Amino acid sequence: MASSTGFEKVSFLLSKPIIFADISPEMFLVCLSWFCTSLLVFVSGGKLPEAEVKITVLHKPFLCHRKSKYGDILLVHHEGYLQNGTKFHSSYSQGDKQPVWFTLGIKEVIKGWDKGLQGMCAGEKRRLVVPPALAYGKEGKGKIPPESTLTFNIEVMEIRNGPRSHESFQEMDLNDDWKLSKDEVKEYLRKEFQRHGYPPNDTHHEQMVEDIFKKEDENEDGFISSREFTYKHDEL
Repeated sequence: MASSTGFEKVSFLLSKPIIFADISPEMFLVCLSWFCTSLLVFVSGGKLPEAEVKITVLHKPFLCHRKSKYGDILLVHHEGYLQNGTKFHSSYSQGDKQPVWFTLGIKEVIKGWDKGLQGMCAGEKRRLVVPPALAYGKEGKGKIPPESTLTFNIEVMEIRNGPRSHESFQEMDLNDDWKLSKDEVKEYLRKEFQRHGYPPNDTHHEQMVEDIFKKEDENEDGFISSREFTYKHDEL
């Protein structure tokens, strides 16, 4: 038997008599909300719309030589706020008061950052309003309660070629064998950090390398081929 389409299911729902005469206004709203949600799920093939990040550009430089993309290494300053306005973190005033480096698109940061920091210029500032599904979800983290919508003010200080950048492949491939080893990727990261005045962090670099290979080394042979390197995965 052929499976019913979303529209056929909706037609079936609409064909049934719905009697509201003896239902209170409150119950009517509950039923209406349920029906609208069911309608949306049926029509979309059983999937609710994916959560989105609300992006507001606070400042954009007049000149923009490049825009951030998945695989780039970003240097950012940031402030984070709970929904009630409480600041839970600021790289400007807490810790070592230094901006942080991370690779965009390989889940080093929350999904809301990976989505919301694409296409930015060095010197640009954005405000991201991130729903729980793209932040810390049902578990929360530290000062962040479960199911928290978070607001971040983020300033991109610098954008550098990252391990996924096609332009970096030959620079990373030290022995010209058209594949990258973990040592080659780690050495590239170490040089990039040192070149820009930041001390190498072996623990951080090793974690970055493991994340990169987990996603890029499709055949799990311990190397990233040029094809694996340049292929853009859907989840990145």
